[in-house]
Amino acid sequence: MSAAASVAAGPSRFRPIALAALAAVAVGVLGGLMTDIGPWYESLDKPPWQPPNWLFGPAWTAIFALTAAAGVLAWWASETKVKRQNLLIAFLFNAVLNVTWSLLFFRLRRPDWALFEVFLLWASIVLVIVVCARRRPLAAWLLVPYLLWVSFAAFLNYEILRLNPWTAGA
Repeated sequence: MSAAASVAAGPSRFRPIALAALAAVAVGVLGGLMTDIGPWYESLDKPPWQPPNWLFGPAWTAIFALTAAAGVLAWWASETKVKRQNLLIAFLFNAVLNVTWSLLFFRLRRPDWALFEVFLLWASIVLVIVVCARRRPLAAWLLVPYLLWVSFAAFLNYEILRLNPWTAGA
């Protein structure tokens, strides 16, 4: 084994895994702290096709695991520092928007603002997919469930707002 291959397989190869896992957990925890399934949320009219509350935790856990894996694969495939920086910026932008949606919807109780913001979140996922696809196509495919889930969440957000028009400007 060459010296370069030895370094690539060494401890520094696992640093992106640890950092991606830590970032995924941090985004999940922050989003969870912003999510208040309390009396206000329970009082909202929701469409009959809304999944049960218990399903959101496992769904987001799987999405964050896939997102972390996509980030690691794309990081390993990024040949330059600039490409790695661009990858980090795309993921950071997406993470901020992810947490912001929960803040707007649950903490500030503004489904109307959250509906506007979810389109920015959706666009940021597309951006991350494009950035990852340029480095490692598999990484982009790992993000498709995230895009589908947020698409579903956007429609759910819309329906909750439609069923509860009093929440706009509340």
